[in-house]
Amino acid sequence: MIGAKFGHFLDKPLTPFVKKISLNPNVLTVAGFVVTITAAFVLPYNIRLGGLLILAGGLFDMLDGIIARVNNRATRFGAFLDSLLDRYADAFLFLSVAWYLASKGEHNGVFLSLGTLAGAFLISYARARAEGLGESCSNGIMERPERIILLILAALTGWFVPMLWVMFVLTHVTVIQRAYHVWKVTGKKQ
Repeated sequence: MIGAKFGHFLDKPLTPFVKKISLNPNVLTVAGFVVTITAAFVLPYNIRLGGLLILAGGLFDMLDGIIARVNNRATRFGAFLDSLLDRYADAFLFLSVAWYLASKGEHNGVFLSLGTLAGAFLISYARARAEGLGESCSNGIMERPERIILLILAALTGWFVPMLWVMFVLTHVTVIQRAYHVWKVTGKKQ
């Protein structure tokens, strides 16, 4: 939802700055992944620092795409690498949150974190499977940017369980939205 509406809004204002960056966007993708994995390992011990590291990793993740588009360095492999590392990052982050909540005796929160992770993977799978059928499928209310923003807010405020309830419900609503979308568009093309 955020990606669809605002996905490229920083391209133009950052173009003068980004034009000066000669780094391969894949280097930034990997760097952002390393920062996010570091956040996952820090989070159970220091949630606020973990939240700030998630934010830093998200900035790398945003910047790599801008650099790729503005400098005409977007590649199919780069898109694949970005998506692959995003899935790993999601897994590490939600497992880390589950670990943190388990250490606090918050068993409902553990379930919500793991359930949100399952929903996040199903959102990605639904898109990939639809694209395998030749259909575009990037709709839905709770895509990765929304989840990352809510995770950052949860870490900075300590309100993991309420944020996880929102993410849990809306990730699975998004899966249903995507399934409905694919049903609708493929039903017309029998």
